[in-house]
Amino acid sequence: MKNIFDETLESLAATLEHEGFKPFAAKQIFDWIYKKRVHDFARMSNLAKPLRQHLLDHYMVGRLETVRRVVSEDGTKKYLFGLKDHHLIEAVLMAHPYGKSLCVTTQVGCNIGCAFCASGLEKKTRDLTVGEMVMQVLEVESLEAERVSHVVIMGTGEPFDNYDNVMAFIDIINAPHGLEIGARHITVSTSGIVPNIDAFATRPLQVNLAISLHAPNDAIRSRLMKINHVYPMDALLESVKRYVDATNRRVTFEYILLDHVNDDIAHADELSNRIRGINAYVNVIRYNPVGEFDFKPSEETRARAFFDRLMKRGIVATYRRERGGDINAACGQLRIREQKGR
Repeated sequence: MKNIFDETLESLAATLEHEGFKPFAAKQIFDWIYKKRVHDFARMSNLAKPLRQHLLDHYMVGRLETVRRVVSEDGTKKYLFGLKDHHLIEAVLMAHPYGKSLCVTTQVGCNIGCAFCASGLEKKTRDLTVGEMVMQVLEVESLEAERVSHVVIMGTGEPFDNYDNVMAFIDIINAPHGLEIGARHITVSTSGIVPNIDAFATRPLQVNLAISLHAPNDAIRSRLMKINHVYPMDALLESVKRYVDATNRRVTFEYILLDHVNDDIAHADELSNRIRGINAYVNVIRYNPVGEFDFKPSEETRARAFFDRLMKRGIVATYRRERGGDINAACGQLRIREQKGR
């Protein structure tokens, strides 16, 4: 049986029409499952009985198993969810003055293999389905009895390596008949898969794009990120420029500061020269340690000096304080420590 949460409004309408039902019933079904949160097809009283029976015969309402919920001293919450095939995934909820932001996972494991990131310690097993991403939002909202207002697609996995499913997920959580999360409250991150950055530029929604950059030149980036061997910085930055030109949207460059690796003043100058003229800002983040790696976070003074140098050279930047480090929920720390088939 198919998970109803795998369906976009358009795909469900097309399926219903193909089966001889009125396509407008898709909006009614979405209203039940996303607005009323009624997940029993038999209770969807405004649907014709034959349609209700068809849904019961052909669809299931999926659920994630909540294996564990842990809370950081700063209030960040991390969830360990179990999938139907016994794989495990994590999601992280952060409270901000502007609302609740959920970091969503897109793959079981990750093949990008960044040299500093815990998520790549587990090789990719498979992509998540559309519904498995949607259910992360629904399950967290159910557990916390409050609305998720922002979604960042930055958990385990490379979102643009699961491009079609991620785009369908965005459509569902943004849709007026879905979860109705504003497009500008949704951010998708990529390590730099150039063809899909170009594809993303053609989409009409005003969803935010973040690029995991982490280096001012190819030598350092290739050491840190294997993907740079496939899409080096010149190709990546040219695709970002095309995206900005096509969408008139500002891009975020994520830059994790590693002690004496990419955090010198000279690196700030080189980075400034590389990205000058691009409608973007740099999100400067001190590294969150991972036990298996030798990298260390930049000292506070070096990190501040790097940030200040960017600002003095006219590069808009933010200095982000990481949250959830005490529960391994900060950027680059997500990984599954439990055994599959628990």
